[in-house]
Amino acid sequence: MSRTGASPLIRPSVKITMQQSKPAASSRKKIVSTPKARSSGQAETGPAFQQYNAAVHLLQQGKYDKALAALEKLLPTAPPQIAERCRMYMTTCRRQIHHGALSFASPEERCDYAVSQLNQGFYDEAREHFNAIIAGHPKADYAFYGLAVLDSITGRSQDCLANLSRAIDFNARNRLQARSDNDFLNMLDDPRFTELLYPEPL
Repeated sequence: MSRTGASPLIRPSVKITMQQSKPAASSRKKIVSTPKARSSGQAETGPAFQQYNAAVHLLQQGKYDKALAALEKLLPTAPPQIAERCRMYMTTCRRQIHHGALSFASPEERCDYAVSQLNQGFYDEAREHFNAIIAGHPKADYAFYGLAVLDSITGRSQDCLANLSRAIDFNARNRLQARSDNDFLNMLDDPRFTELLYPEPL
């Protein structure tokens, strides 16, 4: 996707529902302790649970590579009551390892990645990358536009208006794009949004 002299296209084809909005944040912000043992007869102090607790502790410390290795070793013999949690934390570890290893050749490339995160429902990650672009490139209209789309999807109408206004200030073509962008459906009933897209002629 080329962005030389043009705004990015935030494609609505990969739409997601609000119920999918926090896969990344929930896995990072809350580390659940060892689940209660059920009727399998396994005690919470058994070797598998000790290994599980050790792996979760590594995850909490941000040692994702070691936590992933421990969970991968545990999973084949993990009791049913913790096997699913092992898989969930393994996914978290892989995402965090991948996130830490990311590098981008240009702010446009980083924006492409942010858009992909947005389309997958990883809203916190998308917002982080859009803001990082703006921190280094304060007039990056495409990053403000991306934030406006994200704000619309997540119901942050005031932020959406502010970010879209900045995007339009830096590149007037963003106004035309926003008029036909389905990602702004949540804003259609807001008269301020209409005024922003269809200003009265001077």
